[in-house]
Amino acid sequence: MGTGNPPLDRAVFVRPIAHRGWHDKAKGRLENTAPAFRAAIEKGYGIECDLQGAADGTPMVFHDAELDRLVAGSGPISAYAPASLARLRYKGQDERILGFGDLLDLVGGRVPLLVEVKRNGTPRPEFLERIARQASAYKGPIALMSFDRGSVAALGGLAPTVPRGPVVGGRQLIASLLAARRRRRESAAASRLFASAPEGVAFYAVDIKLAAVVGAWMTRRGQALPLFTWTVRTLRQRARAARWADAPIFEGYEA
Repeated sequence: MGTGNPPLDRAVFVRPIAHRGWHDKAKGRLENTAPAFRAAIEKGYGIECDLQGAADGTPMVFHDAELDRLVAGSGPISAYAPASLARLRYKGQDERILGFGDLLDLVGGRVPLLVEVKRNGTPRPEFLERIARQASAYKGPIALMSFDRGSVAALGGLAPTVPRGPVVGGRQLIASLLAARRRRRESAAASRLFASAPEGVAFYAVDIKLAAVVGAWMTRRGQALPLFTWTVRTLRQRARAARWADAPIFEGYEA
């Protein structure tokens, strides 16, 4: 890892991480909302959450690029000003979309935060700059991650004191990784995949389907970086995560 790139504190971050907060729609805790985050804090879980950009680049805590699935609004979140988003409510609830600053105030350093920076088209500089500024000023444990390697690299310069890492999903694997049957071919494919990671990353977050291949590859090469795996839901996935990863990013059960 390059100098000036902070490591991830294993003693703080290696614990069950609640995917989009500890959400349970049946109990009134919708994903990425204040009730789901409070529930995770009460259990001592880490929190994974998502950031999308409002029209002016303000980071908002929301997973989807479009509003329609979750709130009483429609169209892309990037078409709305923050004040307009603040007036919307989640369907069936009196909960609003949180800004990144709202989330940081709510958590207040009590549990670690894994913050996924979403890419909706090309990430705008002001979106990444505001994320970096707020994350750098935050006093609690926080790390930034993204599927977009360019964003991970940019955040290294914008927020050099904040650990960062790539999110890796099945779509990013070259076909030979999933088709491989021999260890040599799996190793070569994993090597090509992770060779493209930005310099100075502090951890990886990978699809549970990839946990065994990536975990074995990291072990053979003496990689000491923490490995998170998502989204862990079933007993079989829980067993796989326990064997190959440092911590699960989970939902649908009590960890």
